[in-house]
Amino acid sequence: MTEPSVLKYVAGVDEAGRGPLAGPVVAAAVILDENCPISGLTDSKKLSASQRAKLEAEIKHSALDWAVAEASIEEIDRLNILQASLLAMKRAVLLLQRIPTLVLIDGNRLPDLSGLEARAIVKGDLSESCISAASILAKEYRDRQMVILDQLYPLYQFARHKGYPTKLHRELLKLHGACAVHRQSFKPVRDLLNRSTRFRSSCPENFVESAT
Repeated sequence: MTEPSVLKYVAGVDEAGRGPLAGPVVAAAVILDENCPISGLTDSKKLSASQRAKLEAEIKHSALDWAVAEASIEEIDRLNILQASLLAMKRAVLLLQRIPTLVLIDGNRLPDLSGLEARAIVKGDLSESCISAASILAKEYRDRQMVILDQLYPLYQFARHKGYPTKLHRELLKLHGACAVHRQSFKPVRDLLNRSTRFRSSCPENFVESAT
């Protein structure tokens, strides 16, 4: 008598928002259904906003499991952006309903996933569809968060630059000072705060998303 085959769940994990001067860093974990392939998956940065939105909906509908989590601005400043990114990745994996038999991480560093087999893949969002899917969910989630922050802090126009250090963002930062969602450990913000006491307070709650 043959033993029943063990279900294998491969989770792809990626993050969005390591480079911005403001906002959380976000990670997603996705277990795709091999029986429901999704065409067009690639690194989220290579897709238009409309392409990402369409693929996000398809991923959430077709994937066996998915989750999105974040590390806060405070955690970024306390831990550093690398460790905060790894923490967000860990949280996303732990939010999955199904326990992955293998976790594929985009990049060259692994989060602490005790008891789970994991492998880091440089540029994995270009070679592994599950990581590509995770990069899309993370990017779309974070962009929505920055639109919310734009409404709370309209002086900084976060909806336009998503917190990245664009010329516009740097000019607005110099004009208005830093607000509570700026990363104080990042050099442009830190240098500004060292020269000025201007700091706008209050910060919204953090959020997570999952398939349930």
